[in-house]
Amino acid sequence: QVQLVESGGGLVQAGGSLRLSCAASASTFGINVMGWYRQAPGKQRELVADISRGGTTTNYARSVKGRFTISRYNAKNTVYLQMNSLKPEDTAVYYCNAKPYRGASNEYWGQGTQVTVSS
Repeated sequence: QVQLVESGGGLVQAGGSLRLSCAASASTFGINVMGWYRQAPGKQRELVADISRGGTTTNYARSVKGRFTISRYNAKNTVYLQMNSLKPEDTAVYYCNAKPYRGASNEYWGQGTQVTVSS
């Protein structure tokens, strides 16, 4: 069983930056895709970005492309999300996700971390 623990959320002004971290509590053997989703009040959870095990394949939501960067450090079972030029519409609870492959139904979720961007 893989447990994911997020950190790094908080309150920031528009235009500011935050870095989210997600650490897996156990070996991520077999977990090839790690990523971040977010859910704003009254909206569905959406993919923000994900990354393959080797870091060679990344996938970003159109709304964050060019502002957010996902990276992964397999030796520490950790994935990061660097968020720059934050906008009020980025306000949401951000969830870490891990799964064997994109589209897999057997996936793991973190508890979520709040990101609030003030205007």
